[in-house]
Amino acid sequence: MQNRHGTNRFVPQKKDELEYQFAINENITAKMVRIVGDNISNPGIYSTYEALKMAEAMGLDLIEISPTAQPPVCRILDFQKFLYQQKKKQKELKAKTAKVIVKEIRFGPNTDDHDYNFKLKHAINFLQEGAKVKAFVFFKGRSIVYTEQGKEILDRFIHDLEEYGKLEMEPKLEGKRMIIMLTPISGKRKTNVKLNNEE
Repeated sequence: MQNRHGTNRFVPQKKDELEYQFAINENITAKMVRIVGDNISNPGIYSTYEALKMAEAMGLDLIEISPTAQPPVCRILDFQKFLYQQKKKQKELKAKTAKVIVKEIRFGPNTDDHDYNFKLKHAINFLQEGAKVKAFVFFKGRSIVYTEQGKEILDRFIHDLEEYGKLEMEPKLEGKRMIIMLTPISGKRKTNVKLNNEE
């Protein structure tokens, strides 16, 4: 059976991953289906045979969109256009749930004020860009005895960034590093600053 484009609807030439998620036309195994959609004058439950005849008359495809419903829910649409819309929705969703960027800031237990302020400025920019900031004090060799001093640096850092970032993880000693995590405060975001990790 051919669609209005003169191609066989039942023998797709090439399938991508999304196409395998939907049964169409004669691949629909249910005996009865529920037809929905704005382009259907009489939505309701039909035998799959009747639904296929409706799709054929419209020059479109019968697409199973909710296979677990009783009976399965179908729409009558152009399958390629339907796939295009689904892919578009997936891209939009992916953009909204973009991978969170984490920037690292490294201190030593004896970091001086000049170095501290330099790193603080970077951290502010990172948070304003919308990135999380993972800050840590690295204790090299015997400097591990200065853990309290390292905690003071991180506490100061948290205080100085309270307008830009919210503490997500309290100071925690992991091996030779004492770590904190800060997440951006909404409304403090800007996008015109681009800096690399400061280590």
